[in-house]
Amino acid sequence: MERGGRPRSGRRKGKTPFGFSPPRIYMIQDIINQHKEQFEKVIEHFHHELSSVRTGRANPALLSTVMVESYGSKVPLNQLANITVSDAKTLTISPWDKGQLGEIEKGIQAANLGFNPSSDGSVVRITLPPLTEDRRKEMVKLVGQIEEQARIGIRKVREEIMKAVKNSETEGQSTKDDVASAQKKVQEIIDKYNDQIKETCKDKETELMTV
Repeated sequence: MERGGRPRSGRRKGKTPFGFSPPRIYMIQDIINQHKEQFEKVIEHFHHELSSVRTGRANPALLSTVMVESYGSKVPLNQLANITVSDAKTLTISPWDKGQLGEIEKGIQAANLGFNPSSDGSVVRITLPPLTEDRRKEMVKLVGQIEEQARIGIRKVREEIMKAVKNSETEGQSTKDDVASAQKKVQEIIDKYNDQIKETCKDKETELMTV
């Protein structure tokens, strides 16, 4: 109880635990949430690019960039066939339409992945050639480039968020303190994504250099 018999409110006026002054917290958080999908698209593209980097092991993702001519249209290989790992060095492509075998072989060759597909009239097989040490080092460099592009993508989304937050300050909808708090929160998000990118690339590099 306060003096005079008035009960304490139990809550101080001012900023919330998130660092923003209510109700501006909701506006700032909305700005961040509106860009979540863009962050996820960057990460999705990053994983797609990384999956196409060839290691010494067979992986259906190695064929993710292969496009096949199918009745006048270019179609991703995985929409025309089932791709399985027969063993550590062999991929087997089983088309749902056997008449597409020839086009599938052409599509794989046209993708310039360094594979030499062979068909037995029923399926197409790919035996992965061994990676030389020099080739492994080239692939590690490629992983580094993919990592950097992902970081750039994440950074661009961050810039868009902060631009929107600063615009809200210009329009009188938030304060300098709100902007500073938003900047700190966004940086925490960026660090989390960058750590995820770094760890994923580190695992890929380890896989590449393991003979």
